[in-house]
Amino acid sequence: MFGKNKKDKDIYGIIGLGRFGHALALELAQAGADIMVIDRDEEKVREFREYTESAFVTKSLDKKTLSESGIQNCDVVVICIGEHLDTSILTTLNLVSLGVPHVIAKATSSEHGEILEKLGAEVVYPERDIALRLAHRLEASRVLDYIQLSEKLNISKLIAPDRIIGKSVLEANLRARFGVNIIAVESGQNIIETVMPDYIFKPDDILFVSGNKQGLTRLSEWE
Repeated sequence: MFGKNKKDKDIYGIIGLGRFGHALALELAQAGADIMVIDRDEEKVREFREYTESAFVTKSLDKKTLSESGIQNCDVVVICIGEHLDTSILTTLNLVSLGVPHVIAKATSSEHGEILEKLGAEVVYPERDIALRLAHRLEASRVLDYIQLSEKLNISKLIAPDRIIGKSVLEANLRARFGVNIIAVESGQNIIETVMPDYIFKPDDILFVSGNKQGLTRLSEWE
């Protein structure tokens, strides 16, 4: 049985080692996070025994089996089995009822997501989010990356528009023009996390900005 450690680090549980779950678990493991993985495929689970002793093969995800694995001792559990709706929904219900503090579930449709949210899970849409990020990169050549955090809040990484080069943050006034906030600036090899009003934008600066979709789109198209 998997027990809570005494460290300050969060423990992450990953259920389902398909493409999404495998990539997530591997990234967390390589970053040094404490993880627990569950899948019905012995070969997939075996790979993660290099990173954790808590790698289990289970043919069932019923409440008793989950409880016996000790997954309720995780701080965050991500359910990566969105393709099988009934299993996804039942597993989410079981984890919430076991008292897992933060349950994240992969959804494949808005209807699926609504059910998972009502059960108490945070919902992610990996395929949709990848499509959105690609669409924004295709729409504007200046955009390097795009992340949707919610319907109203998004983060964009983009090359600084030519019109603000040589101007200060105060002079560019992007908040008033587009309703966006500058989170950070990548200038050469440096990341400036606290961008002061008197900072002067330089050629090839990369901006990290947050705002709604409309504001970010207008900024990316600003010539």
